[in-house]
Amino acid sequence: MNLDNKAMGDRQKGLAPLENRTLWERVHEFLRDEIMADRLPPGTELQEVALAEALGVSRGPVREALGRLSAEGLVSIRPRNGAVVRSLSKEEFVEAYQVREALETFALRLAVPRLTSEDHQTLERLIDRMRDQAAAEDVAAFFQTNAAFHEALVEGSGNRKLYEIHRQLARQLGRYRMRSLALRGNLQRSITEHRELLSAIRAGESDRAVELLSEHIHIPLRRLESASPEELIELGLAEPETIKEAKA
Repeated sequence: MNLDNKAMGDRQKGLAPLENRTLWERVHEFLRDEIMADRLPPGTELQEVALAEALGVSRGPVREALGRLSAEGLVSIRPRNGAVVRSLSKEEFVEAYQVREALETFALRLAVPRLTSEDHQTLERLIDRMRDQAAAEDVAAFFQTNAAFHEALVEGSGNRKLYEIHRQLARQLGRYRMRSLALRGNLQRSITEHRELLSAIRAGESDRAVELLSEHIHIPLRRLESASPEELIELGLAEPETIKEAKA
């Protein structure tokens, strides 16, 4: 997939001047946000010249930004060919979800005794919103509300450092939310799981709540374990070249 210069140019407002950042840092942040939002999906080619032209900068800042994105594992540098947005491997996806489970279950144990009836009502409203969004088949909005629900649980722990780390991870996993849906099965099942989780939270049953949350996070992982190589490619969790090498 090639970079759409016009679309990229239309979004270059992300490069609005910021006095405390260098140009390459602004280019890096813009491209990173595009990748994380899946507007630059795996396989998208990022050519230095095309990017520089689309964003109205020289090639130097683009080259530095691509180098940083490569160090972060978001792109693969191809000598004399620019870069390409890379897929998150099956192993990386599993590891990220394992970390997510560890963070959220720990946060939930801290949060259950701290959450108030008002907090419970907020969580219920978020579930109701997910229900309405699922009925309207508004998947993007559903995932935004779903993320808000889980973020509220972590914030409820009262641990700011835990909250910050979780937000970083959630941002990294954001580009794979559609893959998560494909692995999970359907939105209605997710809504049911959230309601069961909230019931345990309201009852003050920390162990039960943690068990339900852990199971909720594990569902995509179990499906992933049985996915075929072709399914992994379709999910954006493997590249065709990798699969061919594995079969050779």
